[in-house]
Amino acid sequence: MNPPLILDGRELSRKIREDIRLQIEDYLSRGFRRPGLAVILVGDDPASQIYVKNKIKACRKVGIVSFLYQLGVRTTTQELLDLIAELNSREEVDGILVQLPLPEGIDQREVILSINPSKDVDGFHPENMGKLVARMEEGFIPCTPLGIDLLLRHYGIDVRGKDVVIVGAGFIVGRPLALLMLWRDATVTVCHIHTKDLRKFTRSAEVLVSATGVPGLIKEDMVAEGSVVIDVGISRVEGKIVGDVDFEGVRHKVSAITPVPGGVGPMTVTGLLLNTLKAYRRRVRP
Repeated sequence: MNPPLILDGRELSRKIREDIRLQIEDYLSRGFRRPGLAVILVGDDPASQIYVKNKIKACRKVGIVSFLYQLGVRTTTQELLDLIAELNSREEVDGILVQLPLPEGIDQREVILSINPSKDVDGFHPENMGKLVARMEEGFIPCTPLGIDLLLRHYGIDVRGKDVVIVGAGFIVGRPLALLMLWRDATVTVCHIHTKDLRKFTRSAEVLVSATGVPGLIKEDMVAEGSVVIDVGISRVEGKIVGDVDFEGVRHKVSAITPVPGGVGPMTVTGLLLNTLKAYRRRVRP
């Protein structure tokens, strides 16, 4: 079998981000303000700190102003809700991102519900999730599913009528991605921790997406010949960043695959930038 097509999220992200930068420059040249994104980091989780740093760096490169709020691990739900209420009312803030997961003791549900849906650039508010169910373009699609969709479409991988199997039924990736793949007319199966005989489902996939955070979960004997494999997982093992998929074991068997790092990760951040630009355009109404 020929070597697989490597779905390069870094390269595609560079192209999309340059387009975003040019669009923002156009708005500035016509006298509009810069887009603004408020980023809230609660606690001291090292992974969350890295993710936030990367998001702010990406914003700066395309011309989005970042407002960073770093709150201590002892922050209460009410204190966080009060900050979000303030940001909801600020004209220069187009998007609000609360980095997940939140520390124990903070009511994540209440936090998500408190964000103005028009500023919910993570796409987690029930109003935006409902618009995803209803196939309404004006909603915000969660960033990782949006990034995966852009990656597939860029490389000409049409999921219409294909069997798409998603491993992981999480709120951030698995469930919204299933909805988005249904939107693209795929036949979707979602597997999770209680699924019996995971291998039976993954071997039937024409497009297999794994989003569990379990290093090396997907082995060679779990994928079909010629399938497309999207690895969302990211873990650190012995100082090395790895995904859910045994890349070296699987790559000779599939037609296309995302690397880790450099595949879905950059596209997630790009999805955030696109959602922030979308929120901004609605607010300035040029």
